[in-house]
Amino acid sequence: MDAIVLAGGTPGPGDLLYSQAHGKPKAMIDIAGKPMAQWVLDAIGGSSTITHIFLIGLPEDCGLTSQKPVDFVPDQGDMVANVKAGMHRASQLHPHETYALLASGDIPGITTEIVDWRAREILEARADLDYAVVERSVMEKRYPGSRRSYTRLKDVEVCGGDLNGVRVTMGADEPIWQKLVAARKNALKQAALVGWDILFLTLTRQLTLADGERRVSHHLQLKGHACLTPYAEVGMDVDKPFQLEIMRQDMAARKRAAA
Repeated sequence: MDAIVLAGGTPGPGDLLYSQAHGKPKAMIDIAGKPMAQWVLDAIGGSSTITHIFLIGLPEDCGLTSQKPVDFVPDQGDMVANVKAGMHRASQLHPHETYALLASGDIPGITTEIVDWRAREILEARADLDYAVVERSVMEKRYPGSRRSYTRLKDVEVCGGDLNGVRVTMGADEPIWQKLVAARKNALKQAALVGWDILFLTLTRQLTLADGERRVSHHLQLKGHACLTPYAEVGMDVDKPFQLEIMRQDMAARKRAAA
């Protein structure tokens, strides 16, 4: 299986991490002596399941290293476009691969164990979109004070994760991508995309995780899978200064323990 790592985007003056980025991409912000994306590449690089990495949004001379071969893909200026570009490049170079692991470059806490577990889940589910979610109790036990955004369902309260699975050939499915691009920053279009019934049932807490999986799959006309992961690291992306500080302390402790 290939891995697509999204590492594009440079924080601007209005971004909460602007003062920490110093004009560099967010993925290059230092955490415990390494760029944030280097922690991600190290975790993926040790995997027995991943064979190749497509790094989206950083140039070849960025200074990052990997145990696995890396193909650099230019930033397309938008997250959805970056995902699609990574899938297109992966399908070109490795047409025999059906699924890819999709990771963001701002989840430095993931480990090789987590990457391999997630890859196995993706291969077993065989879904077009395999989306990781983390239960609130798991997240808050591992990262107290992380203040993630949660969705309360009938049977569980979860936040989204950033280590997901995609069927690579879905990158050529234009109708799906047109819908995703159109709904990217519009709440009403997002609701219409997944269905107003889903939105209503979620708000009234009548929807279970399994129900949501089935209904979203039906509305998008694809096979979706919600993977409830026991690893909080999958959901601990760095978006705000206090989250950056949490991860700096956490990764520094990891380095000391490994020394």
